[in-house]
Amino acid sequence: MASIDLKPASNFIRNIIAEDQETGKWDGRVQTRFPPEPNGYLHIGHAKSICINFGLAAEFKGRCNLRFDDTNPTKEEQEYVESIKADVRWLGFDWEDREFYASDYFDTLYAFAVDLIEKGKAYVDSLSAEEIRSYRGTLTEPGRESPYRNRTVAENRDLFERMRNGEFPAGECVLRAKIDMASPNLNMRDPVMYRILFASHHRTGDKWCIYPTYDFAHGQCDSIEGITHSICTLEFEDHRPLYDWFLDALEIHHPRQIEFARLNLTRTVLSKRKLIRLVEEGYVTGWDDPRMPTLSGLRRRGYTPQAIRNFCERIGVARRDSTVDMALLEYCLREDLNRTAPRVMAVLRPLKVVIENYPENHTEMLKAVNNPEDPGMGTRQVPFSREIYIERGDFMEDPPKKFFRLSPGREVRLRYAYFITCVGVVKDEKTGEVKEVRCTYDPATRGGDAPDGRKVKATLHWVSAPQAFDAKVRLYDYLLNETSEPDAGKDTPEFKERINPDSLTVLSGCKLEPGLAGALPENRYQFERLGYFFVDPVDSAPGAPVFNRTVTLRDTWAKIQKQSRG
Repeated sequence: MASIDLKPASNFIRNIIAEDQETGKWDGRVQTRFPPEPNGYLHIGHAKSICINFGLAAEFKGRCNLRFDDTNPTKEEQEYVESIKADVRWLGFDWEDREFYASDYFDTLYAFAVDLIEKGKAYVDSLSAEEIRSYRGTLTEPGRESPYRNRTVAENRDLFERMRNGEFPAGECVLRAKIDMASPNLNMRDPVMYRILFASHHRTGDKWCIYPTYDFAHGQCDSIEGITHSICTLEFEDHRPLYDWFLDALEIHHPRQIEFARLNLTRTVLSKRKLIRLVEEGYVTGWDDPRMPTLSGLRRRGYTPQAIRNFCERIGVARRDSTVDMALLEYCLREDLNRTAPRVMAVLRPLKVVIENYPENHTEMLKAVNNPEDPGMGTRQVPFSREIYIERGDFMEDPPKKFFRLSPGREVRLRYAYFITCVGVVKDEKTGEVKEVRCTYDPATRGGDAPDGRKVKATLHWVSAPQAFDAKVRLYDYLLNETSEPDAGKDTPEFKERINPDSLTVLSGCKLEPGLAGALPENRYQFERLGYFFVDPVDSAPGAPVFNRTVTLRDTWAKIQKQSRG
């Protein structure tokens, strides 16, 4: 594969940190964090944030924490915690001993809330959730103050303590910040800080029946951990004034929040709501389905962590939202696999070829190169015999003008083997379908070259029939149809219509080199002329590997780049 010069985009966050280092801000410290909510599986968009936070910390000899913002026990599970840790490790990052949880700070956050009550900057509101929404106003109309907004400090302190003690049912009251109901920023209109939830927490059990909201906990957790650069996606830009207000009102360490554009990717979805629908409504087999953009799905499909890290570096860090073509992610994957994956021959839709002038009951071993990009990977021996399989698509009885593969009277090369010429076909008497191709071979072309210098226009891969190993192969395609717009994060009724019904094709009876019978889970290969394949770690069994197609050999990104330079 030809190398394409893709220089990383300018990273304005890197520049900010470098400037802080030069001025001595934060006493030269760089402390970042990756703060997922454990309410789902990470996807490729999270990989960008992981690479930014851990990567910048490493570059500036700082540290990066892994913190779970686990403030909603009704949606969070330990399963998600474990999957997130596995994904971060798989990408190659290590948080060492800095694994933290918002729940580690529940006592401190409660004390912060009491402090704001004491300062007259928080109050217990007895409006219902629906009433709070109606009082909030709109983008064009200011909100209205709650009739409970002017409760005394003593009354608010007492009510908040009673909330903690479980004296009120869920929804009876909440704790709100007292800011400005007329603010043009809706986040500043007395946001909820605590709500009553009688739900067992995956770490604290039933100790608490009130839980801080994400908006109240997030900034304070950053402060507690001494974060210097709080790196968030753009949807948190309008929340920054609120985080600043809390930190200033509490007079505690104030990190600098920096927003960057989230990753939008064509031909897939990165909306958590939509991913949940895909799983719950049975469009995929689970969060780790190889069609899913989750890191566990990409891992099971055969993506490499190096390819994803390279992709995240190449797309850069921007201030404005944009959409990245899936072809670039696939290019990064091919670039990595091209160097590392051994080549093998596999026939997915087999058509038998009988070589009439080859000795019967004879097998010879031919030398095949494991990876032309890496001579150190050596060679292997593959069997060749009178009967072989080729791809059904590599033969046409009545070919069009530009079809150069096997057809009656035409000579082609068999990879690593011989030149063969089609001399006839055998058809199914009922359907008329070609079920066998008859050929002759030229013994002088052993190894794939003719001593007289004659050339052929096609080289076919093949597998010897007597030794062929039968296997199941799964071909994965894009999750969304080609005509679909990139995911916009909106859970629209038309979403189901955008799903590609051909995103998975399962092929049984594929014919593979005999050596692949011993392929181990998570082994990667290039099936010559067909693409890169991965041994499924879930459905494979000893001696019965199942192969997932990771990506085709077609390099769409290279074509896009060529056209853009046009």
